[in-house]
Amino acid sequence: MKDEPMLRLLQTKILLAILAALVALASAAIYQQHQAHKAAVLREQERQRDEQFRKQVEQNKKQHNSAAGKEGNTWRSYVP
Repeated sequence: MKDEPMLRLLQTKILLAILAALVALASAAIYQQHQAHKAAVLREQERQRDEQFRKQVEQNKKQHNSAAGKEGNTWRSYVP
């Protein structure tokens, strides 16, 4: 019966070690999920910036091409 308090102490220490390991695993899983969410947000922001840039490029192309398309008409109607 003298060993019973020592056995309880040993069991308590083992339970605390298991609990600490579970806490470490849970925090690692939460951190990984958080990092994945941040990466997804950054990818979406980058996709939106790329899409906006492409629209701007297309708009600029249309502006530049429209002037070139009318160039023939200006030379025909040019009277020196």
